[in-house]
Amino acid sequence: MNWTMPLILASTSPRRRSMLAESPWPVEVLSPTIDDGDLSPGEGTPEEWVEALAWLKARSVLDVLHETREPDSPCTVLGADTICVDGARLLGQPADEREARSMLEGFMESAHDVLTGACLVACPEGHRLLFHDRAVVRWGSVSTDDLDAYLDSGLWRGKAGGYNLIERIEAGWPIECEGDPATVMGLPMRRLHELLEGVQA
Repeated sequence: MNWTMPLILASTSPRRRSMLAESPWPVEVLSPTIDDGDLSPGEGTPEEWVEALAWLKARSVLDVLHETREPDSPCTVLGADTICVDGARLLGQPADEREARSMLEGFMESAHDVLTGACLVACPEGHRLLFHDRAVVRWGSVSTDDLDAYLDSGLWRGKAGGYNLIERIEAGWPIECEGDPATVMGLPMRRLHELLEGVQA
């Protein structure tokens, strides 16, 4: 499948924007018009759910592009979404500090999966590719004082599972990642590089 530039990121996430800023591709950012907090996974698998969210975000930005760009203007839209899977629980961004604490305490002394779904759509052809990547994150124990200080900082806001992997590792928390760390942070960059390698502006 042929992808064309620029790459339009359908996300408001500063982490995704930062990761793509370090890539070789020209990137523009448009905010998706859906609120995934209002949606429910139903009976689908976590993999199906995270891919569906990525597609819905990409589709909402495609609708905006159809109204604001020339119909034949080439680009590739990228939608993405990240969830943590802790046992039977699918965890997105915590709604408040209480929920963030519950998520973080549940991760301690155990491992959980992090799934990031991605959707690439080539414009104007409309070719679509959906995929997901998985990483396993293992936590040790975090002291009550460290957890309280983190929650007071507000850094948990806007993050799937309530944490940023690299930020918490750099802070000295006992966390290990098996897989692509970028997947945990919101974009499966290894897979994206494989798919977009050689694409020029």
